Amino acid sequence: MQKRLQNRQMGEIGDKGSGKAAHVLVFPYPSQGHINPMLQFAKRLFHKGVEVSLVTTIFLNKSMVAQTGPISLELISDGNDYGDEKAGSIEAYLQRFKKIGSRSLTDLIQKLSNSGRPVDCLVYDSFLPWALDVAKQFEVPGASFFTQSCAVEAIYYNVYTGRLAVPVPVQTVSLPGLPELQESELPSFISKPDYQPGILEFVMEQFINIEKADWVFCNTVDHLEDKEVSWWNTIMPVKAIGPTIPSWYVDKRMKEDQDYGVSLWKKDSAICKEWLDSKDDGSVIYLSFGSVANLGPTKMEEITCALRESDHYFLWVVRESEESNLPENFAEETKVKGLVVRWCPQLEVLSHRAVGCFVTHCGWNSTLEGLTLGVPMVACPQWSDQPTNAKYIEEVWGVGIRARVDDKGIISREELKNCLKEIMEGERGEVIKRKACKWGKLVAESLEEGGSSDKNIEEFVAAVCR
Repeated sequence: MQKRLQNRQMGEIGDKGSGKAAHVLVFPYPSQGHINPMLQFAKRLFHKGVEVSLVTTIFLNKSMVAQTGPISLELISDGNDYGDEKAGSIEAYLQRFKKIGSRSLTDLIQKLSNSGRPVDCLVYDSFLPWALDVAKQFEVPGASFFTQSCAVEAIYYNVYTGRLAVPVPVQTVSLPGLPELQESELPSFISKPDYQPGILEFVMEQFINIEKADWVFCNTVDHLEDKEVSWWNTIMPVKAIGPTIPSWYVDKRMKEDQDYGVSLWKKDSAICKEWLDSKDDGSVIYLSFGSVANLGPTKMEEITCALRESDHYFLWVVRESEESNLPENFAEETKVKGLVVRWCPQLEVLSHRAVGCFVTHCGWNSTLEGLTLGVPMVACPQWSDQPTNAKYIEEVWGVGIRARVDDKGIISREELKNCLKEIMEGERGEVIKRKACKWGKLVAESLEEGGSSDKNIEEFVAAVCR
């Protein structure tokens, strides 16, 4: 497999003798956390002269605000076009998506070919391996795209190959290319396999046909995960092409690229900026726990108490579905020192001079944003890949502190308050700030002309446009 992938990457991915721009289809799993990084990759391809189409589902397209610019949007069915079909479970939805999505993607590729826009390569989310089978029916090359970190994908691959057993039989796990990991630092689908077991099976399926892929990309940076990328390259060539963040916040080579372009929520942009502008440099704690995790009333109470007792300003994103878990009148009672919003433009907030700390759930996109913009983090992982990302934030990169849970699995108000104080006021916080700035520069350099990620993208473009 290693040799075959390397041969293809040297330029055996097609012949564009007509001089017409190559056409790449980019197909993410239909959720914002997967669409955003793959859309950013699509923008990079377009900037380098490739025609790009983004594929999403009919239902999701009705629910989101999409400004994809020069990237055309193509729709397929996941069997839930109107949102009223009863899936019964996530497992049932995934099975239906595979069955109906395969047919719908087949029809799309055929339609594009008939209309004079044949597909020269399909870049598909690794969570949708059946898309590669569809592409191969048309003899279209395929590129698998890992939206999670190389480390997390390595853990999953070791489970897939049987090197790491589930349930995990030891407290400390040693895997090649990775730091030692406690069981609690593994992705939650591995450390707690009885919790949504169908999801672990779904995640494992991303490797079932990966040896047939012509390329494998990962939304990471060589400097961030050098040992992990090196290990992957003993198994198969994996190319780091991250961070997939709008160019305005990284290399500024695409000055019009200032936003992801896709959102499922209305952003409170103006109010956040106006409020932050009134605060001193580094004086604000920014909190966001992502678009999926539900904290519940107990966790929310501990956070609100920590914020009340903290001596610092705070900006907290609380989704509409979580507002009922806030103490009554909390936003009104704390309006002098805090601002609570339903959503905000996170990149604008993290890059604002007033923000001194990022309290994050450690989703990979948020982790990369914090790293790129050099913001110290308090890691509060909830599930999925987040415990592993939190481990790296604190112990591998040294850009933050992990808030530890108590015996009930809750981050107490005292624990969170102490973490905030340490970053905002303590000596350790100063060390973390310096490391955060250092990593931010290294990550940004990867996408500058001649940087490691930029070179990998250039190599792909050269091959697909050949």
